Amino acid sequence: MGFGKIFLLNMALLITMAYLANILYKYVLVKISGKINYILSILWFIFAGWICMKFGFQLKGDVLFDLRIVPLIIAAIVYAKPVVVMIISFGIGFSRLTFGISEAAIAGTINFVILGILCAFMITWMNKRQFKQSTRGILTILVLNTVNVLDIAIFGVIPFKEYILTIMPSTLPITLLFSCIFALILLDFQLDQRRKLELLHTNELMTRQTEELRQAKLSLEERARQLTQASQYKSEFLANMSHELRTPLNSIINLAEMISESEEGQEEEPLEKDTPNYGTIIYKSGRELLQLINDILDLSKVEAGRLEVVQEEVVLAEVVQLMELQFEHDAEQKGIEFEVTMMPELPSTIQSDAQRLCQILRNLLSNAFKFTHQGRVDLMIHKDSSACSISGEWIVFSVADTGIGIPQDKHEAIFEMFRQADGSISRKYGGTGLGLPISQDLARLMGGFIQVDSREGAGSLFHLYLPLIQKENSGALSDEENEAPGGAD
Repeated sequence: MGFGKIFLLNMALLITMAYLANILYKYVLVKISGKINYILSILWFIFAGWICMKFGFQLKGDVLFDLRIVPLIIAAIVYAKPVVVMIISFGIGFSRLTFGISEAAIAGTINFVILGILCAFMITWMNKRQFKQSTRGILTILVLNTVNVLDIAIFGVIPFKEYILTIMPSTLPITLLFSCIFALILLDFQLDQRRKLELLHTNELMTRQTEELRQAKLSLEERARQLTQASQYKSEFLANMSHELRTPLNSIINLAEMISESEEGQEEEPLEKDTPNYGTIIYKSGRELLQLINDILDLSKVEAGRLEVVQEEVVLAEVVQLMELQFEHDAEQKGIEFEVTMMPELPSTIQSDAQRLCQILRNLLSNAFKFTHQGRVDLMIHKDSSACSISGEWIVFSVADTGIGIPQDKHEAIFEMFRQADGSISRKYGGTGLGLPISQDLARLMGGFIQVDSREGAGSLFHLYLPLIQKENSGALSDEENEAPGGAD
């Protein structure tokens, strides 16, 4: 009857259409949105069924035998949505009517409506069971071909006996064979697409890893730069420290030796008239040496996260009196004015750590006197509720001077360990460069922060902000403390 030749022609047409669809997808459709591609693929399956009918085997007038069921089988394997497969099946079925409305055309349409409903139930069932792709393909090929034969035998215009005995033995094996062949072609195509997707994914992964490696390299280079810079700062610090330690130690040793020699020759000649001043110099050198040791100890506590504060009631008048007594002599010696002002709205006491508060003020005032050659140094204490973004009332200790000032680009550097505004300053003015970093850490630990406002040659103004109402804290400084709002560190 020629079924084999016609079915082979159908198969060739389907393979050609599949190849053309692949080419179009690679070079044209890949640039179109996924939604449009999805719709076009549905139309392609319907058109494939129509092509099979167009070149099908015509028997007894309007009766057509072809491979229109193959596109439906492939659609049932490819698509996971039952509704989509029903649309394809109904589309192929109703496209049969384009060749003329007849009893055979209506029977063909009914056949594909039944097959579409069957496909929907099968897909739903297989999705629930989570069958493998190969199992889904085998079941779909066997069930649809079997039901197709039964539909043609029951609803077709060819007599049942004639179809079962003469036509079905030829068409069913060919349909099964070509369905399997096309399914294998589809499987190979899917494997190729999967390999391409995996290769694309691998390339994207390698690109991302390359970028991550580049970022890691930049991060390591930045870290190495920071370590080199930190090493440089520490080297400068150690050089300054060796100078600072040697100066008072040499004074103590030399003067103690002179006093000792004077005592040994006391019977032969009276003590020199400058001997009484030696005690003052030794006392001052010892105080300087003690301050250096205290700074180093505080530094070690800061780095270990064990610097502690003790909350207690602090009388502001006593703090003011202590600062006045301690720095009045320095002001007289340098010939500069020193004034302490307390605003009337201040409370008489606050909750803080008196020792650490005085330590911060001493550091700020010591720097003010050290870098001021003429003019004045002022300490003013007042309240402020709008100084920063954090709500609440603050007590502010402001230390102002008319000294050498600090360049704008060095405001952050002065709060870093081992750094000063200028590395040569330690040689000229003395000091370790630890006072401000330690003061900033102490202020943060007490719930406050330090701000600086200064320009080179125009003096400096440091503000120590402390909350009037202290929050509960652990009393120990750690690396996870939040940065001070608006601070310089």
